[in-house]
Amino acid sequence: MMWAEVFRVALGALRANKLRSLLTMLGIVIGVSAVIAMDGIGRGAQKAINDRITALGTTLLTVNPGQVASRGVSSETDRARLRIRDAEALMANAKIAKAIQPEMNRQLQVQYMSRNTSTQILGTTSNYAEVRKYELEVGRMFTQREDEGKQRVAVLGPVVAQSLGVTNPAALLNQPIRIRGIQFTVIGVLKPKGQTTPWQNPDDQVVIPLQTARFRLMGTDRLRSISVLAPTEDSIPQTMAEIQRILRREHKLMREVPDDFEIRNQADFLNTAAETSKVFGSLLAGIAAVSLLVGGIGIMNIMLVSVTERTREIGVRKALGATSVNILLQFLIEAVVLCLLGGLIGVVLGGGGAILLGNMFNWNTELSAQSIIMAFAFSATVGVLFGVWPARRAAGLDPITALRYE
Repeated sequence: MMWAEVFRVALGALRANKLRSLLTMLGIVIGVSAVIAMDGIGRGAQKAINDRITALGTTLLTVNPGQVASRGVSSETDRARLRIRDAEALMANAKIAKAIQPEMNRQLQVQYMSRNTSTQILGTTSNYAEVRKYELEVGRMFTQREDEGKQRVAVLGPVVAQSLGVTNPAALLNQPIRIRGIQFTVIGVLKPKGQTTPWQNPDDQVVIPLQTARFRLMGTDRLRSISVLAPTEDSIPQTMAEIQRILRREHKLMREVPDDFEIRNQADFLNTAAETSKVFGSLLAGIAAVSLLVGGIGIMNIMLVSVTERTREIGVRKALGATSVNILLQFLIEAVVLCLLGGLIGVVLGGGGAILLGNMFNWNTELSAQSIIMAFAFSATVGVLFGVWPARRAAGLDPITALRYE
């Protein structure tokens, strides 16, 4: 029996049992499509996070209050405090840092005409847009003089403008809004930046001068964080060491006392994202292994049933001259074709599902050629591994016994 004849007979057997072949492929289809869809969504989310973190600048450092242990237990209420004087100490004494940008925040009600919304009010300095790499859609940022003069001016995020029922940002310029009942004048609207984390949307905030927030709105000098811009990536370690030295002196910490603040750079966020991606990849690998294992067992089971059903057919072919190798190849080809066809359908369904979910929920998706190739490789491997035993069993049948089988 020639190779072409072997393929023809194998494909003919699959066509003769279309429903059984389809149900046999179902396990492979589900496994591969799940892996492709989840891999596409995971890669898209990872790329979006990396892009947004990189967009903040690879030289951006963030100083946050550290945990302070209370009777051996630390909690959110036991956090140390960063104050405006800490930022002023950094501004006065830092020689390496390129820019210092402190910020305080609070969730407050914003009112415009008859509309109102609850959003983050961010008090910060005039270099906020420069340090955080924001651009303005319309208007301008407030100046250092306006900050020092405690002027009631505000720059809105695009989500806030939409929440207030304004579709044209220019219509808000020089318009009065009220924040906790105090009137402010809108001087600018930021361009959309995109949500970097599930719990924080930088587009849903109102930016006001730091001194205005301190004395007119929030009544505190406590900061949420201090952002520091290092001159270059190579100077990040020296900048971090300088920040640590200045703040330890400002907080009057003894040599043996640990820091009551944390300094983080963008590399920390990228490393965290990479670890998350690694865990997510392991989860995908586990799902793929289980799904393909179940699909492979299903194929092996059906192929064994097929061998039993076609015992007389095998006996006839052997009697007419088919060798054991021909029979082996025929059943092996059937198993591999089922797996590859299931893999192809799974790739189409998985890729389409990822794109559909991305469009429905506004998720980022990125399909990878590597994952598609691996899906086909897994499919072929499963076909070979789980098709060998039924194929060998068919090839080992005695033709006389097979002809007598009822």
